[in-house]
Amino acid sequence: MSEVLTASSDVAFTPAVKAIQTRKGSRDGYAQVERNGGWRSEVDDQLAHFLAAQTSFFLATASADGQPYIQHRGGPEGFIHVLDPHTLAFADFSGNRQYITQGNLSENPKAHIFLMDYAHRRRIKIWGEARVVEDDPALLQALMPQGYRARPEQVIVFSIKAWDSNCPQHIPQKFDAADVAAALAARDARIAELEAALAAAQPISTQQQA
Repeated sequence: MSEVLTASSDVAFTPAVKAIQTRKGSRDGYAQVERNGGWRSEVDDQLAHFLAAQTSFFLATASADGQPYIQHRGGPEGFIHVLDPHTLAFADFSGNRQYITQGNLSENPKAHIFLMDYAHRRRIKIWGEARVVEDDPALLQALMPQGYRARPEQVIVFSIKAWDSNCPQHIPQKFDAADVAAALAARDARIAELEAALAAAQPISTQQQA
C-alpha cells in the first residue's frame, strides 16, 4: 500500500532527509515550501511543454530489496505522452532484453523520471509509480511515434506523485548534433548568399571606379 504523504515533497524528504536538512541548516526553507503546498503533483502547461520537447530521459527503479537501477529511454520529440494531469506514458521499445526495469517494477512500483535539457540548462525530477502494460495493443499503437524506426514491445505508464525543477547551477550547456548541423547549414547558406551578392556587385563597382 502506498504511504500517505503530508506534503507532496515528502516522497523525497523522508524523516532521515529532514533530519540532515535540519543539521545542515536548510530545513526551514523547505518547510516553508511544504506549508505552501509542497511540490507540484499535476502536469501543468510548463511541464507539458517541457516534456513535449524532450528526446531523452532516465528512468530509475529499484528491486524489492532496494537495489537501484537507472535506464535511459529515448525517442523523437513527443514520445513522452501526457494521458491526464497525473499520468504519463510512453511506448517501451525492444532493446537488450535484460528486463531489469520491468522486473523491478513487478515487485516495487516506485519509480523516478529524471530529465535534462542541456541546451537550456534545465532539469526536471518526477517521483511516482510505474507499471508495465503488455496487453493493450491499441494503447501501444497510440503511443508509438509515427515513422520512428523501433520495435514497440510494451507500454510503461507512470503515475505522478510529485515533480520539481532545479536551478541551472553546474549543468554544462550542450546541444544536439542535429540542432548544431541545422545552425551550421543555415550559416553556410547565408554566407553563400552574401558571397553571391558580393560577386554580382563587384563589376558594377569596378565600372563606377573607372
